[in-house]
Amino acid sequence: MAGSDRRVLVTGGAGFVGANLVPRLVDAGHRVRVLDNLSTGSADHLAGVDVDLVTGDIRDEATVDAAMDGVDAVVHLAAAGSVVDSVADPRFNFESNVLGTFRVLDAVRRAGVERIVLASTGGALIGDATPPVDEMSLPKPISPYGASKLAGEGYAHAFAAAYGIRTVCLRFANVYGPFSERKKGAVTTFFRALHTGAPITIYGDGSASRDYIHAGDICAGLQGGLEGDLPGGTVLHIASGVETSVADLARLCCEAAGRPDHPIVFAEARPGEVTRNFATYTRAAEVLGYAPTVELADGLRECWEWFNRNVFE
Repeated sequence: MAGSDRRVLVTGGAGFVGANLVPRLVDAGHRVRVLDNLSTGSADHLAGVDVDLVTGDIRDEATVDAAMDGVDAVVHLAAAGSVVDSVADPRFNFESNVLGTFRVLDAVRRAGVERIVLASTGGALIGDATPPVDEMSLPKPISPYGASKLAGEGYAHAFAAAYGIRTVCLRFANVYGPFSERKKGAVTTFFRALHTGAPITIYGDGSASRDYIHAGDICAGLQGGLEGDLPGGTVLHIASGVETSVADLARLCCEAAGRPDHPIVFAEARPGEVTRNFATYTRAAEVLGYAPTVELADGLRECWEWFNRNVFE
């Protein structure tokens, strides 16, 4: 089922990825309802978009049940997404990501919803492993955040097997792009430093690497997971397939801002963070026709311009 005959609930739809995804789904003809507690999202992100916004928390069973009424499919984005915060407060991370995901899956089961696409993670879930990682890599999370996403994938697989739900878990690379002003990630942090004139701080020696992917490419993967003919229990990496060191990311951010000589300082590495990571998207290409389209340097320039128009006013 695709297009205007599908009613889609997007949890966390007023957040960073949701703000990019929801207009895309509406333009594709889907009727969209958003459930968001607005703790890191904003109703302003959905201004002018034809969407039903429900303010509430995924940890509350009655709220999730009400939001699920009349829904054909779910995209589950709502989460506590910071590795560093999960190390500082693992209980909150568990309640948001494990209990919250269970509440959503159980509401899907009880409402008879046919499909749910869940946002997962690559690097944090797999932990330290020789890249590139793929769907066969052995998960060994080294942060509570990574463990919480592994638990969510486990429940999704079990609900697919036990109840016949089409669960699709998409392991995101490190996402950047418009509407990321509240995201606790390197790109947002580096851009804020560039705006204020403060030095960019890199934790570790700068050699730690990640797979950075534009929000538009993530949303293409999410739409494919929502509309594609996929069996329950599907797990796919949605990534760029390119390894970028944190030092190179900082340099690219400086170049995007037109400030190549901006100061960069180094601090002690933080616990729970993966040393090297990038993923292959071969499987997603095979089953979804997915391929990233935005080069990192181009995407960072676009993102910097968005921050200047919408955040650094």
